[in-house]
Amino acid sequence: MLLIPAIDIKDGKCVRLRQGNMADVTVFADDPVTAARRWVEIGAQRLHIVDLDGAVAGKPVNAEVVHRIAEMYPELPIQIGGGIRDEDGVQAYLEAGVQYVILGTKAVNEPHFVSDLCVEFPRHIIVGLDAREGKLAVDGWSKLSKHNLIDLAQQFENDGVEAILYTDISRDGMLSGVNVEATKELAESIRIPVIAAGGLTDLKDLQAVCEVAESGVQGVVAGRAIYQGTLDFAEGLELVKKYS
Repeated sequence: MLLIPAIDIKDGKCVRLRQGNMADVTVFADDPVTAARRWVEIGAQRLHIVDLDGAVAGKPVNAEVVHRIAEMYPELPIQIGGGIRDEDGVQAYLEAGVQYVILGTKAVNEPHFVSDLCVEFPRHIIVGLDAREGKLAVDGWSKLSKHNLIDLAQQFENDGVEAILYTDISRDGMLSGVNVEATKELAESIRIPVIAAGGLTDLKDLQAVCEVAESGVQGVVAGRAIYQGTLDFAEGLELVKKYS
């Protein structure tokens, strides 16, 4: 079980959004590298980085910052998402030392793209499935699609993706608790790991996620909670160790 700190980058700064709203921004660090160092020094075993500007632009915008973090911590697994829409974008991140590339909008809109990349870059592709009220969202969460969450997850499993990153958008950045029931249901429907995101609030909430680890939940992303202090990251790491 992993507790994965999130570093969301907008305009070169480490920020958090509420429900994916690009207009509802809180800046937590002027330099994302500083934020990364903070979590690594406490004991993070993986970093979750999102290029928010890239997600909207449809191409990497803050890649240079991501490259700097990967260079600083070459042994630390990093998963990166946001604006990765072609093979060159995937390859550039992997060559920079990033371990996992998260595909979102492109994966939902063009599923065959995922299968091609899984052949080209095996064990390095994660698909991010972001849902609001059961409907998948794309384009930086600005649009809802008609795809079924579990059907798509099973398809991506067959394509060979490494894991599914599942986000309940309605809870993201709201400190309202992870949607544990939906996360568990998704994890039980596929054989590959699920990483939960959106809504993690405190140790009690983290405990609830840990208790469904056996269903296939590999980890949970921590965002606003560790930046605002409702969840002490060091205490969280001690808790997840019991489920590792």
